[in-house]
Amino acid sequence: MCDLSVILVNYNVKSYLEQALASIQKSLEGLKAEIFVVDNASHDGSVPMVRSRFPGVRLIVNPENAGFAKANNQAIRLASGRHICLINPDTLVREDTFRVCVAYLDAHADVGMVGGKVLNPDGTLQLACRRSFPTPWVAFTKVSGLSALFPKTRLFGRYNLTYLDPEQEADVEAISGSFMVVRKAVIDRVGLLDEQFFMYGEDLDWCYRIHRAGWKIVYLPDTQIVHYKGRSTHEASADALRLFYGAMALFVRKHFGRGFSLLPSWFLLAGIRVRGAVGWMIGLIRKLILPCVDLVFIQGALLLALLIRFGHLRHWMSYRIVDIVYSAVWLLCLAILGLYRRGVFSTSKAVWAVLIGLIFNASFTFFLPQYAYSRQVVLFAGLMNAVFLGGWRLAVRLASRMRWIPFLGTVGRTWLMRRAVILGTDSSAVDLWQRLKTRIASGYEVIGLVALKESDLDGGQPIPVLGTVGDLNRLVRRHQIHEVIFTTEAASYETILSVISMSKDLHIDYKMAPRDLDVLIGKTSVDVIEDIPLLDLDYRIYNPFNRILKRTGDLLFAGIFLILCLPVLVWTVLDPGIRWVSRRISDGQGGFFSLLEIRKKGQPAAGPLQLLPRMWAVFRGRMSLVGADILPYAPGTGGLGFKPGITGLVQFRSSETLDDAEKERMMLYYLKNYSVLLDMEIILRTLFH
Repeated sequence: MCDLSVILVNYNVKSYLEQALASIQKSLEGLKAEIFVVDNASHDGSVPMVRSRFPGVRLIVNPENAGFAKANNQAIRLASGRHICLINPDTLVREDTFRVCVAYLDAHADVGMVGGKVLNPDGTLQLACRRSFPTPWVAFTKVSGLSALFPKTRLFGRYNLTYLDPEQEADVEAISGSFMVVRKAVIDRVGLLDEQFFMYGEDLDWCYRIHRAGWKIVYLPDTQIVHYKGRSTHEASADALRLFYGAMALFVRKHFGRGFSLLPSWFLLAGIRVRGAVGWMIGLIRKLILPCVDLVFIQGALLLALLIRFGHLRHWMSYRIVDIVYSAVWLLCLAILGLYRRGVFSTSKAVWAVLIGLIFNASFTFFLPQYAYSRQVVLFAGLMNAVFLGGWRLAVRLASRMRWIPFLGTVGRTWLMRRAVILGTDSSAVDLWQRLKTRIASGYEVIGLVALKESDLDGGQPIPVLGTVGDLNRLVRRHQIHEVIFTTEAASYETILSVISMSKDLHIDYKMAPRDLDVLIGKTSVDVIEDIPLLDLDYRIYNPFNRILKRTGDLLFAGIFLILCLPVLVWTVLDPGIRWVSRRISDGQGGFFSLLEIRKKGQPAAGPLQLLPRMWAVFRGRMSLVGADILPYAPGTGGLGFKPGITGLVQFRSSETLDDAEKERMMLYYLKNYSVLLDMEIILRTLFH
């Protein structure tokens, strides 16, 4: 039996875990101890990092996220220590932390659990490191805000024991699950963590059972840890708020359902639900702020348009339903173009959204004139919306740079803060990350790196590696990423285009940094962050409006062709000399689809018979009329991220001998310069070639 078993439950916080294990190993010097890491199906390379950097750690790898309680119990069952320490992976411990806690438990036989002083990264005290059970009165003071108004009074400050001196040792009812050391004998008596609690509440429930069994729980400020609060739980789920209040309700039903009158139990549950509802409402209000600002400007534009057209506003009240429809169309267009995500204040996107909405609203006016404003009103309103909605976003961006107006500058930087990841894990990516992180006024919040392949996950980087390129869609949603930054040393054009295609439905922006890190290259604008200008990346084929136009053209052309060729289709089915076969074709994004072919007398058919199955693939959305070269599927190959086409720049020049570099340049040209007219030109040249 050893002195101490230290248990960490990890979920996608590799860099924090690495720092935590290093500090824990140093703090355990002089003790007989063992370390367990239970990994809850991380995707960020945590497991290979532990195996390579910390071979002495006992690693348990779960195939899925088992939750905090169940994962800790897995390790507790295997632990051989006299004492068990549960500690979060996003922590740093002092060199004496474990020796102080073990010595205290050995010297105080009546103490069952001890916890140290837990600090935030800025050095302030984390209030959750000592607290009381949520009895009806304690819960009321917390929900009503009395505990925040009168934190130093014993009557109102019991929730987080804020009336106690944080530098004084104290017997408490509960301590934080981020760091707790408990006797193994206590666990044998009261049982393991309750696995009904997936995340949140299990530590409070454990403390309650230990307290009821007659053991003391002590807050010990003689040692301390730093806790980067919320990193693991931030990674775990977007429903963290729901899980938290669900755990609190479970705790109340489990422990206060009996022994208290019906009213206090209902009071606690109602308080928890009210608190959860308030949190949900705050989140909803934050999401609605930008649409509400836009709605005010849209109404202002409509009123001005009516005033210009008629000289009065009497018609406005008569057309309230139409006003709602017009406003809804414009707001929907703004949302589709991603303008209601945090940090997106694109003037050009706002203007595009207004113009697209203007087309729909003008169509509504044309087809239903008896229910709509005049076309002049719609036109005036659309033009003013373009000015207003694009203009106020431009004003916010300019305000963020007005350091001589502190309020405006702070508001602008807060609204414009863009969350970004850097693609690559090589030295250029690390250097770029460090330089962007040191630019306080850059407007960027760089979350971490994204590895190009699995083997790069354990490169010993000093900064977070969130996952691989294959995880990008998940990472973008989980971390609310606005921009992906490429470095040319880490990513080829094929990789860049493949990533853009893979995440084209997420409405994120892309930037690229050349080798000398002087610029980040892209479409039309340059963001200068002191010595790092950032230039946007954009390929016209991925523009939502262009994608709709292209798909609509494919459907119309292919649909008409298939209808006209229906007799030929019937003949191919009835003719015994014709066979339909399929082969795997690369979809341009690393996958494949089955393309049908007609074979006549064992040979591939030509002319219309060759076009028939390909047009069916176009109609189904597997191919396009104009696209990339049709290539057989080979495992492990990527692509430039757009569909193969019946024709295209490469196919049109198939009689020439083109090497791979020339083909890539032609496809890049098509991606950057795509338009409906370019597609029509390629189709016409193919027909008359």
